[in-house]
Amino acid sequence: MTVIQWIIDNILTQAAILISLIAMLGLILQGKQLGAVISGTLKTLLGFEVLSAGSAIIQQSLAYFAVIFHYGFHTKGIVPSIEAINGQAMNKLGLGNSIALTLLGIFIVNILIARFTKWKYVFLTGQALLWMATMTVIGGHFAGLKGFPLILIGSIVGGVFAIAMPALAQPIVRKITGNNSVALGHFCTIGYLVEAGVAWLVRDRKVDQQVTNIKERTDSWEHVKLPKSMSFLQDNSLSIMVVMIPLYVITAAFAGPYWSLKAAGGVAGGVNYIIYAFLQAIQFTVGVYVMLSGVRLMLGEIVPAFRGIAMKIVPNSIPALDCPVLFPYSPNAVIIGFITTTIGTVIGMFLSPLAGLAVILPGMTTNFFAGGTAGIFGNAVGGKRGAIIGGIVHGLFITLLPALLVGALSSFGFVNATATDVDTIVAALLYLWVITPAFHVFG
Repeated sequence: MTVIQWIIDNILTQAAILISLIAMLGLILQGKQLGAVISGTLKTLLGFEVLSAGSAIIQQSLAYFAVIFHYGFHTKGIVPSIEAINGQAMNKLGLGNSIALTLLGIFIVNILIARFTKWKYVFLTGQALLWMATMTVIGGHFAGLKGFPLILIGSIVGGVFAIAMPALAQPIVRKITGNNSVALGHFCTIGYLVEAGVAWLVRDRKVDQQVTNIKERTDSWEHVKLPKSMSFLQDNSLSIMVVMIPLYVITAAFAGPYWSLKAAGGVAGGVNYIIYAFLQAIQFTVGVYVMLSGVRLMLGEIVPAFRGIAMKIVPNSIPALDCPVLFPYSPNAVIIGFITTTIGTVIGMFLSPLAGLAVILPGMTTNFFAGGTAGIFGNAVGGKRGAIIGGIVHGLFITLLPALLVGALSSFGFVNATATDVDTIVAALLYLWVITPAFHVFG
């Protein structure tokens, strides 16, 4: 048990190490020379760490933005946090070992399904698997499951989600990437499919004919035509800056100097609060630039290395990677998705109490990563119109679904808590509405 726990804590939940080891295994299985194995493994590790560094810069900037947004527009409610739920489950309920073993079980079930069925997706986003394990164990615990049955059912439910979500998203991912070399391994996929569905309904049907990938959409955000005086906006980094600077500066102006500088956490160094907001917008852009560089570096190694896995362990397998893997394919749609999802979450924040639900505050990190990915889906399926309308609906969806979970979690002792990734919420509601009643009837 100690060895298994060490492996889970130090390898399976450390995405950089897990992906690098899988790349190394793939290269070894291909019979590559030692130098090529070391080079490919280290470049995969470097690429993932560069991606993570960019992500950390973005999250730090968004943490500041979330505070000034909160005080600038006087919002009150619950901020979804799967990390907080995981902490309570492990520390207060003593479910740490069950969560760890369920995480390992989910990975094993995923590999088995991929090996013996036509669905060849291997889910490689370690943190996402941890959150799924957390929600399935909590659901099973309050359904009355204990010990091996708790871990087994959680492993099966989580393993099915780990294979089903990439499979459901792959037809659209192929449109986005133009090939079948990578899949999406992120447990916000149901939300992405909701946006894609809305985008399909509102799409321009004339444009939609004979479109096989995103580059062929003449109404794509990536094909926006600008006058020569605005041609500098064709540079993705500059276009992000032009959008984010007003967003940050205007929000800081509404928050005022006191809260804006308080949000800075004492690191503003006497800089004017508007200037500090301006610099944070630039910092956000830097984070995106770094993250996309890491994605490109990692993909250059993990995809070729994965051929070894495909040939030996899971024939024709496809790596399912975290959502930023899609960002380089449609960077304009990422920003549109972030903005429209944020608009949708704000609308949802005001609609929730009218429906008798808890008020869920917009989570800016989720809005960027999940909203940006959803924006890519909406743009791929329905062009500019689909990305805008679909993005707003996506924001509503990822606000109202967590609100449904608040009541259930509160009855289990989780006060003012809910999750973020919608697939894990669906898994938890599956326990609440299906598995728990079944257990009480047949258990």
